[in-house]
Amino acid sequence: MINIDALNMDSRELNKKIKESIEDGHKEINIINVLGQRFIGNGIQNKELKITINGTVGNDLGMFMDGVDIELFGNAQDGVGNTLNSGTICVHGRAGDVVGYAARGGKIFIEKDVGYRVGIHMKEFKENVPTVVIGGSAGSFLGEYMAGGILVILNLDSPKIMKADAIGTGMHGGKIYIRGDVNANNIGKEVVILDIDDDDYKILKKILGDYGKKFNFNSEDLLKDNFIKLKAISHRPYGNLYAY
Repeated sequence: MINIDALNMDSRELNKKIKESIEDGHKEINIINVLGQRFIGNGIQNKELKITINGTVGNDLGMFMDGVDIELFGNAQDGVGNTLNSGTICVHGRAGDVVGYAARGGKIFIEKDVGYRVGIHMKEFKENVPTVVIGGSAGSFLGEYMAGGILVILNLDSPKIMKADAIGTGMHGGKIYIRGDVNANNIGKEVVILDIDDDDYKILKKILGDYGKKFNFNSEDLLKDNFIKLKAISHRPYGNLYAY
């Protein structure tokens, strides 16, 4: 393992140091004193690499990442897991807007609240199904234009009726699971609210088991609570606007 002290480093210098450490054969990188540096882990393809970060990261943590395991002890700004291919990003804190933007694989676990437009444009292909789990609550436009993948909102420290607006606007694939409930007036006209079935329960059991291991709590207790599912009504919600 190699330790990197990011104190007084800019983003370019820190990311150069990370890439040099990988080239030197290190499989574990521990970074301390991070304060706003952006693009950490971006574009790295390495299924054997673990990056541990202490501090507050800037935008686009793990963008285009493939296979890396990132664990952040602190908060993250916008764009966590932007266009993530594979790997895991775990944030022991809060994250900003557009978490999981256009993600096409991998797992993103956020301990607390997130901002707006989480999961926008997420997609899936065959076995590549991105998963985003939010321990707290999420802002408006959750799952906007979502084409695939799984979003889970646990509302652990929040009211169980989400106050976010325009949830699932333009959604045409994937699933959103919410612990608690939503106001029907707050969801996009492209989605429907459903009770979870046995298949959904199996999906949630696996996902929450992984999430619980990251944050050291018993996920079985959560499964006793009420969950709803949001699913797209059509895979082409705006087809009539562009074709005759």
